[in-house]
Amino acid sequence: MRTAVLRSMIGVIGTVVLVGGCTAQAVEGGRTPDSPTATHTPSGDDDAKPSATPSATATPAPKVLLAPGDRTKDVRELQARLRQVAWLYNGPTGTYDDVTADAVKGFQGKRGLPRTGETDAVTWQRLLNMTHEPGKWELYQFGGQPPAKPDPRCMTGRVICISKTSRTLAWMVDGRRVLTTDVRFGSQYTPTREGVFHVDFKSRHHVSTLYDSPMPYAMFFSGGQAVHYSSDFAARGYAGASHGCVNVKDERTVARLFAQVRTGDKVVVYW
Repeated sequence: MRTAVLRSMIGVIGTVVLVGGCTAQAVEGGRTPDSPTATHTPSGDDDAKPSATPSATATPAPKVLLAPGDRTKDVRELQARLRQVAWLYNGPTGTYDDVTADAVKGFQGKRGLPRTGETDAVTWQRLLNMTHEPGKWELYQFGGQPPAKPDPRCMTGRVICISKTSRTLAWMVDGRRVLTTDVRFGSQYTPTREGVFHVDFKSRHHVSTLYDSPMPYAMFFSGGQAVHYSSDFAARGYAGASHGCVNVKDERTVARLFAQVRTGDKVVVYW
């Protein structure tokens, strides 16, 4: 469910449910889809035959677009938009979990909508009016992005294959992916170097002498730059950056990598 697809799905429901192309202010101040319709006015003729048209019709329930248990890219967009309006602080993860349902309930309740925890057409329209189209790294603020195709230099031997484009690391053995994980790089002022390197040495409980910060499971490949676990990456996601190292946020995965990598193994950092 990208935004364009959702807009078309919402359009099928009809104007009874949507508030047209109004601005966010107009939506909040206008008549909600649940407002009652005008009451039937009697004709004044006691002998008049009853009208064939019912005096009032029930408002159809808004179509549910996303619900707890869903695991899609559409959920990731929902979560990114909820983060923009400070109703969600975790993720996006792409999984419609209890935390996401609670965030939707809070958003709905604040706007006088039924607190179902499901994302129906009305809830989605309100959220669209209050947020912007999330960019790629808003959708993957805490990782989970698809890995890139391995660089040709990663296809032979034992290689730590690191893509700056997808922000992923793949541990490759003879052209086969053994494991893949999200990674974070240095800022523009302390960039992670690209090229072909080799693991110079490993240090399980390393502490940076420059920044006095822990670098667990450090695998050095270019001077002071290393692949290592980062608790800051685990806590802040891509809101932060390293001082040039390749950060891993999944401690269990980096521990597996550390156990398998040997001194002298190739490291490829590429776009």
